Amino acid sequence: MIRILDCKNPNYLSRLKLILNKRRFKSKINTDIVIKIVKDIKINKQKALLKYEKKFSKNTKIKPTKKEINKSIKSLDHKIKNAIDFAYSRILKFHSLQKNKNIKYVDKQNNKIEYRYIPIQSVGIYVPSNLPSTLLMNAILAKKIAGVKRVVLANPRLNGKLNPAVMYAAKKCGISEIISVGGSQAIASLAYIQKVNKIVGPGNDYVARAKKEVFGDVGIEGIAGPSEITVVADKNTNLKEVLTSLIGQAEHDTNSQCILIVNNQDFIMSLKKFLMKELNKIPRKNIAKKSLLKNGLILKVYNNTQIIDSINEIAPEHLELNLKNYKKLVNKIKNVGSICIGKYSAMAATDYNVGTNHILPTLGSAKFSSGLNVGEFYKKISYVKLSKKGIEVIGKKAITLAEYEGLIGHAQSIKSRIRRS
Repeated sequence: MIRILDCKNPNYLSRLKLILNKRRFKSKINTDIVIKIVKDIKINKQKALLKYEKKFSKNTKIKPTKKEINKSIKSLDHKIKNAIDFAYSRILKFHSLQKNKNIKYVDKQNNKIEYRYIPIQSVGIYVPSNLPSTLLMNAILAKKIAGVKRVVLANPRLNGKLNPAVMYAAKKCGISEIISVGGSQAIASLAYIQKVNKIVGPGNDYVARAKKEVFGDVGIEGIAGPSEITVVADKNTNLKEVLTSLIGQAEHDTNSQCILIVNNQDFIMSLKKFLMKELNKIPRKNIAKKSLLKNGLILKVYNNTQIIDSINEIAPEHLELNLKNYKKLVNKIKNVGSICIGKYSAMAATDYNVGTNHILPTLGSAKFSSGLNVGEFYKKISYVKLSKKGIEVIGKKAITLAEYEGLIGHAQSIKSRIRRS
């Protein structure tokens, strides 16, 4: 079921790139309808939004009432509430450590330069389906840590009903402005009806296309692709731990990517032998099977250099180093969203309540970007106050550069502040 790439071949990295690029740049479903939806909602606002919600979701209740929200929350099992509370606490504690400090610099001429972190004024969070964990990963950072004053949640109804776990998480995070819409129309609504400054949150191809279409009118945190995991194992790694990690990721989506890197042929044979048996234990087995068939890959490696080079080329969203000698590898891995180290560090736990963020770079973007962090919800502003002596000292050198660049107006502006001799 899973293809094998033998790294004994000297061209293994080139072959790996071809496999990865086939998935990254494959032709996607046609999402051109999103252009029409976004434009319509931008012009016709609520009327257009209601039209598309009726068409795609048979939904006519755009804004849930406070009574409806509270009723939904009351129906939630107490165990789920406790699990959300536990996750909330850990995510808040860990991400609070990311809060940036303002910078202030004063030189010998008493010139004052500052760099301040200012919360974005309004943020829209899109949460597809029944994913309270996704809301926590976004809302805690925006509302509770960065201090964004206005946070709007867009979460589609399922069979006409609100999701009680998402509603409870919203209340926990202090979000009271909620719209019950989904898909590309939800993104357009956040941009042009709620008029937020930035939109965050994952979604399907239509949501991703809508985020691209509204970008420029509003900010976005990025475009999330299908989930990914790479697992590194050796002959001593527990086979079931590897099987369950691969399958756990494969059940997300048929386009998920699951890669095993291992240096032992017997381990590969055992995995192939027991994979189907383990797959048949989960309800989403058909999705997982298609995912592994399309994008599953085993790299048979022969040394640590091949492991490191392969990981840095894959640039996976998630990486599990399920082997004892991880210390020889971990500091040389540069391209990855999140690293889970050791046999007990199940990546799946990080999706919920470890405390790190599960919104991470995919499709190779870990080569140049990072997972969601508190910084996404700030603007950074420079403040400059030059003294009389300061403009004389700094200005003379600035005039030299301005004149060299042919920007005489710049030079004149600086000269007008300098004391005449």
